[in-house]
Amino acid sequence: MATVTFEKAQRWYPGADKPTVPGIDLEIGDGEFMVLVGPSGCGKSTTLRMLAGLEEINSGKIFIGDRDITNLPPKDRDIAMVFQNYALYPHMTVADNMAFALKMAKVPEAERKQRVADAAKILGLTEYLERKPKALSGGQRQRVAMGRAIVRSPQVFCMDEPLSNLDAKMRVQTRTDIAKLQADLGVTTVYVTHDQVEAMTMGDRVAVMKDGVLQQVDTPLRLYDKPVNLFVAGFIGSPQMNLMEARAVDGRAQIGDFKVPVDEAASKRMDGNITVGVRPESWRLVSAEEGGLPVEVTVVEELGADGFVYGTCGVEGTPSNVIVRVSARDSVRKNDVIHVTTDPRNVHVFDTDTGERLSE
Repeated sequence: MATVTFEKAQRWYPGADKPTVPGIDLEIGDGEFMVLVGPSGCGKSTTLRMLAGLEEINSGKIFIGDRDITNLPPKDRDIAMVFQNYALYPHMTVADNMAFALKMAKVPEAERKQRVADAAKILGLTEYLERKPKALSGGQRQRVAMGRAIVRSPQVFCMDEPLSNLDAKMRVQTRTDIAKLQADLGVTTVYVTHDQVEAMTMGDRVAVMKDGVLQQVDTPLRLYDKPVNLFVAGFIGSPQMNLMEARAVDGRAQIGDFKVPVDEAASKRMDGNITVGVRPESWRLVSAEEGGLPVEVTVVEELGADGFVYGTCGVEGTPSNVIVRVSARDSVRKNDVIHVTTDPRNVHVFDTDTGERLSE
């Protein structure tokens, strides 16, 4: 069983006034694809490097299965690392790069060749085995780095932003390849990224981090539908959730002169200053007579089947940009004034001071 367990694992860099990771508790299931996501400096890469043995743990423990690996050197942890910059040897062929770790482990040559051939077939690299890295594209080099990890048959894959050096089209293709490969191999994988779209599309579960602390660990859909606090609500989703300052008045959220109905759970719990969140796709267009928030359109992003409208509202408490997802057939143009509303079930309510979710 290649489960991974962090028990209050802490990393405090010398000279720092506080720990980068104060003490993380996280359980990752056997064969699970777990994504660590968060803004730069949130401690996600440090957490991954603690697991890989590249960072010292100041306190706490880390287990793979029931084996305590806290103080083991990296080579004894049965982990394969895939880095952001590929880390390939330029003077070696693709085959030699993939086989290098096996050669160091004194695996017999025949077995090395077989493992490399098997991995190359899975990754579509068979015809490139005799090439040097400089003759490959960025996506192919990343697949070689993946192949080098696969041939070792590790208990855990550790991937540190492996797609950040690729162009947009190649990034989409490669993230699909990695997700399919991980599902086929069934190897427990810990994947670090700052890109929440990557996290949402690849992970079985996603762990959102801020300042070294886990904010929420859940499936991508639950993170999107039920963010536990304001940070997760603002971080998960592209474009991001519209967050508006409001006051609780008679069981409703008052934004300027507009009263927004909320779900029953929130109406009973909210008091004083609250923050209301609405996803761009949760708005619906209404006529001026029906009321709703007025939005003066400043930018329209046409995406084919639909589009995103960015505008200013002018109502106290609303953000500088209100984002509305519209159908491409809605014919919204720059400088138009549209009116939008939503339903109580689509309104996320948070306590402004604590950031805690108040909606059900």
